[in-house]
Amino acid sequence: MRDLLLIALYAFLGAAAAGLLGALALRLLRRRSIAVSLAVVAAVAVGAMLAGTLAVARAMFLSSHDLTVVTTVVAMAAAVSLATALLLGRQVVVICRDLARAARRFGEGGTFTAPGATAPAELRALSRELTATSELLTAARERERALETSRRELVAWISHDLRTPLAGLRAMSEALEDGVVTDPARYHRQIRTEVDRLNSMVGDLFELSRIHAGALALTTARVSMYDLVGDALAGADPLAREHGVRLVGNRVAAVPVEVDGKEMTRVLANLLVNAIRHTPADGTVAVAAELRADSVVLSVTDGCGGIPESDLPNVFDTGWRGTAARTPSPAGAGLGLAIVRGIVEAHAGRAAVHNVTGGCRFEVTLPAARS
Repeated sequence: MRDLLLIALYAFLGAAAAGLLGALALRLLRRRSIAVSLAVVAAVAVGAMLAGTLAVARAMFLSSHDLTVVTTVVAMAAAVSLATALLLGRQVVVICRDLARAARRFGEGGTFTAPGATAPAELRALSRELTATSELLTAARERERALETSRRELVAWISHDLRTPLAGLRAMSEALEDGVVTDPARYHRQIRTEVDRLNSMVGDLFELSRIHAGALALTTARVSMYDLVGDALAGADPLAREHGVRLVGNRVAAVPVEVDGKEMTRVLANLLVNAIRHTPADGTVAVAAELRADSVVLSVTDGCGGIPESDLPNVFDTGWRGTAARTPSPAGAGLGLAIVRGIVEAHAGRAAVHNVTGGCRFEVTLPAARS
């Protein structure tokens, strides 16, 4: 038993010495290629075995022939181990270089394409993560390009829409200043109308900018959809009378919702104003609200004659103002429906539109209030 313990001690001391040298070598070579580190690890393993074997051999007073045989065997094992480590290291280095080139192309604005060579599990996992990241960044770039295009179009639209009332205001103010106006009161009323129009456009722009910036702070409370719709119908009634449009709201259920009353009132007002302006005189705008499963569905149906199917996906886009089926209104800048979608999505809901007989129906789906 004592001899076995001595053999174990000698073997441990020899292996420990080789291990310390290997650790020092790894530290000195830590910035070099991974192939070098693998070669050092293989050398440490064989060296530890050789050192332990030699220490035990000397302690046991083996013959020179036996010691030579043992040394030769260990040397052959060392050669094979080093060759294997270098081969593996070279494969890993090649794959890492391929990954680096792919990552460089990815960083230059392209897409990441994983190397075709078979790689270790960890490098395959890294390739998968880089591929997923590439897809996310590609989608983000597409969204950014679409948003930038939308911004440019919005600036163009707003510039055009602002120029018209400003030109009118300038002309009327010059006419009043020159004293060539026979009915100043009419000009004053028109100036007030144009100022209100500009104020409405600026308010819509501010609201849309808050939505796009994610700065729309909601103060939710439990309210009845019946009350929300009733207030919105009362607010839109003067405009409906002016256009000769009937408002119908007899299919509104008193279902509760958790919403920001002020923002949802704006949603309803925008939908109603949009429907009234695109419904011909003697037409009808119907409002309904009902509970479907765990959602509350609010709908506004107008008599616009329908929207071309190709335009339906763009109805809630910023600046969309319709085609021949829905003549653009001079009172709007195409922001109302974009604001509707932004506010509804901020409430974890969704807005949609589809054609019905004689017109189209806008639907707002909101989560039902918890009992």
